[in-house]
Amino acid sequence: MLAGGRGWPSLQNRRQAINKFRTPPRRDDGTRINNEIRVPRVRVVLPDGTPVGIIPIADAISKAEGYGLDLVEVAPGADPPVCRIMNYGKFKYEKSKKAKEAKKKQHVMQLKEVKLHPKTDDHDFNFKLDHARKFLIKGDRVKATVVFRGREITRLEFGKQMLDKVDAGLADLAQIEVNAKMEGRNMTSIYVPDKVKVKEYLRKLESEKKKEAGEEGVDLEEEKIMDGAGDIGGGDYDGDDGFDDGDDADINSDVVDDDADYGVDEPQA
Repeated sequence: MLAGGRGWPSLQNRRQAINKFRTPPRRDDGTRINNEIRVPRVRVVLPDGTPVGIIPIADAISKAEGYGLDLVEVAPGADPPVCRIMNYGKFKYEKSKKAKEAKKKQHVMQLKEVKLHPKTDDHDFNFKLDHARKFLIKGDRVKATVVFRGREITRLEFGKQMLDKVDAGLADLAQIEVNAKMEGRNMTSIYVPDKVKVKEYLRKLESEKKKEAGEEGVDLEEEKIMDGAGDIGGGDYDGDDGFDDGDDADINSDVVDDDADYGVDEPQA
């Protein structure tokens, strides 16, 4: 008992007194709202984006309550902190949605591997080289591995020649990250995509496609012109006299002699 008959304050009262001066914890996303904002003055922005200026925190909370919305601390590092009056639930949802979309657009670089042998023929080599080029264009790193089997390990120069061919085949898309080296019975090289080279390669590829499409369009136009040649004069084109024989028979059909075609009548007896 204290002097005067007063006892010690209860544990609950002591905790309340301590928490009164303690900054409340932030939310999961690090945002404080309404009474969680423990600063004397804040810079307030209305829901439509109109700045209000620097006002006491109590007035800012009252203004937010007048709109039926929350006072959200959007820039805690500013002096004074910037708060905006908004619907916090909607704000949190949109923020989460943007974060998910940004995560989907991110490409995580992976290490892809193509395996070769010292005696890999040209067809298989080109097939695997095409795969390696696709991996680089996609943004992945590529590991080229030459696997030595049996007594092939005694002729390491053949493996080095194979990796030199890979170096040449990927030179327009990649940079060599790790030069040829031995890993057990394998010889490996690692390539990383060069963004500038990949961009230039894709630009050239697109230009070639447009050029080919333009040439095909010219060929189609020439075919249409040739097909339309038979329509000149309004009749079907004939290799003999320029018109279809059926059309010739229809000219002055009431005159049956040949001279009628030239406007000459036979003398009557």
